[in-house]
Amino acid sequence: MRRGVRLGVDVGSVRVGVARSDPSGLLATPVETVRRGKGDLDRIAAIAGEHEAMEIVVGLPTSLSGRESHAAAAAREFAGRLAVRLAPTPVRLYDERLTTVTAQQGLRASGVKAKNQRGVVDQAAAVVLLQAALDAERASGAPPGRPVEPPGQRPGGESSAGPAR
Repeated sequence: MRRGVRLGVDVGSVRVGVARSDPSGLLATPVETVRRGKGDLDRIAAIAGEHEAMEIVVGLPTSLSGRESHAAAAAREFAGRLAVRLAPTPVRLYDERLTTVTAQQGLRASGVKAKNQRGVVDQAAAVVLLQAALDAERASGAPPGRPVEPPGQRPGGESSAGPAR
């Protein structure tokens, strides 16, 4: 298992939940809910800096059949912009099926009423996402999900204009 703090980012249309891992990559905990829109990338970059994150894991919402929805396209676009903003810190996309549902069930089970969940459900979903990614890495020995290449980049760091000369 690689050492270092990872951030989990659950992208919603209104809010972005952020969670972090401990430096050993064993446990995810909630950090903050960031309002989506102007300044959201800056705030997430600040959180990444505060926690000296070595990697960011962004949830990719897919259906149970594995198909991607409009929300998945929005998460990919957000992850691409985040990768540009945080470079060279790696950003990875990880399948987040049912994270919000799991988070809501956990909050309900711990006694949080539905009307009080709005402010914390995004953080809880980010915790579920990040914990799943950490567990997957521990089980496989490989980084979770797929890396996000900043727009205009090819794998290996070359720009779409070709190698630097």
